[in-house]
Amino acid sequence: MRAYLNSFDWLLSGLFWRTFFLLTFLVMSSMAAWFASFRMVERTPRAQQIAAQIVSVVTITRAALTHSAPDKRTELLIDLASNEGIRIYLLENTDKIDPPEETPMYRELQGLVRERLGEDTRFAKKMNNVAGFWISFEIDGDQYWLKLDEGRLEPTTGLQLLGWAAITLFLTLLGAAFISKLINEPLARLSGAARMLAKGKQPKALPESGPNEIKETNISFNQMVEDLVRIESDRAVILAGISHDLRTPLARMQLEVEMASLTDEARIGMQSDLGQMDAIIGQFLVYAKPSEELNFDFVSLSDMLEQIVEEYSRQSDIVIRAAIHPNMEIKGNTVELHRLFTNIIENARRYGKTLNTAFTHVDIRTSYKNKEKKQGIMISFRDHGQGVPEADLPRLLRPFTRVDAARSQANGSGLGLAIVERIVKRHHGKLRISNHANGGFTVLIAFP
Repeated sequence: MRAYLNSFDWLLSGLFWRTFFLLTFLVMSSMAAWFASFRMVERTPRAQQIAAQIVSVVTITRAALTHSAPDKRTELLIDLASNEGIRIYLLENTDKIDPPEETPMYRELQGLVRERLGEDTRFAKKMNNVAGFWISFEIDGDQYWLKLDEGRLEPTTGLQLLGWAAITLFLTLLGAAFISKLINEPLARLSGAARMLAKGKQPKALPESGPNEIKETNISFNQMVEDLVRIESDRAVILAGISHDLRTPLARMQLEVEMASLTDEARIGMQSDLGQMDAIIGQFLVYAKPSEELNFDFVSLSDMLEQIVEEYSRQSDIVIRAAIHPNMEIKGNTVELHRLFTNIIENARRYGKTLNTAFTHVDIRTSYKNKEKKQGIMISFRDHGQGVPEADLPRLLRPFTRVDAARSQANGSGLGLAIVERIVKRHHGKLRISNHANGGFTVLIAFP
């Protein structure tokens, strides 16, 4: 049942449908109110018109019967029945009468007719189980029933009202759909462009036309996109240029360290520092790399993770425990995904050393996500370090952010997790970071 209801989430969450149903409800409510008001206002004039018609028929029929020759009355009654739908019956005390419904319309109609024909005028909707509009009248002291077809008194039938209501509903829905589209189309374009911009892509320029509010919003958005593209381009060029220029003196320093007369301990320390600087510059170059379109192919995450675990098994300062499901595949870029996983492990290796040891223990777990319509692959990485203060978690994914107070050996660029988040977004995945309940830092990735 819950899955069935969730299938209509799009119907409740979309602004177009909300506007559509709201306009439809308002128009239909106003039409219903107008119809009720019209029926109430026109009740008295309609009752007067019908009463005049009934009185006229009764008066003419009575006059015709009174002044006609006795031998011609039977022929007259036949003509009235066949041509006018008027039937005359003698009123008997044994007649079985069903009184008409006590509606405001009929009460007013009865009062108007009795004013003209007399207070002893009787009405019935059925006489001896024969349906019609029955009214009594008198000729020379004898009482008669006059029967009229109800259609003559109530020209507006239920079928006609249903037809008018159907036409009104159709026109209302058509108008509501047109107005909703007219209102929501600019917002839909703006929302789509904002989503593309959030994914690191440059959206097409929005049309700078239409109402002033929409026009000014689109102009401002287009200008913002141009400014962001220019700032991103300038930042990438500056960062790449600085990083590239730094590698030349670094290479010279590495050569001088190799040739200098230094103790082994000093040489190893300086080479380690230079290697770390080179790695930081490498991260600068990766982060500054333009977000061009990537070539996506089917990649076996199982094979890639097992290969990475094997590579790190040769390192003496890190221990990886992995539980990897076989045959896990997604459509992605091999180089980017490899960088994603190694960045997470390097982040744990650098900052997540197990307390009171010189080693880093990393747990890698994979699982399949199968929750209603949301299916995919989940991969978690957990170290056994001291974790990160909860208040600092939201800003860890920002570029050049390091939480030195929590991880005292922090000596990186602060780009590792920012690069990880960028790669995950490019692969339409989701990233979540948190502290584990039993200690340590956890990175959870979900791929569709």
